[in-house]
Amino acid sequence: MPTYLYRCLNCQLRFELRQSFHDKPIADCPECKGIARRIFSPVPILFKGPGFYVTDSRGDGDRKPDSESLTKKDKAGGGGDP
Repeated sequence: MPTYLYRCLNCQLRFELRQSFHDKPIADCPECKGIARRIFSPVPILFKGPGFYVTDSRGDGDRKPDSESLTKKDKAGGGGDP
């Protein structure tokens, strides 16, 4: 059973309570016996796998030229670098 964080609406006490998934998100405060509501918190994100790269989200216009798109000058070896 999961553990949930609750806060009392009357005395603002925060406490943890183990409940089933099917239980309603309302509980009694252990201090003042007032109504307590479940506090929702963000879930941590875990990235698993090989990773994410800048090239994964680039569009078609951002790609490097392939060998087919080289000019005749580049193919002939008359580029600029010796």
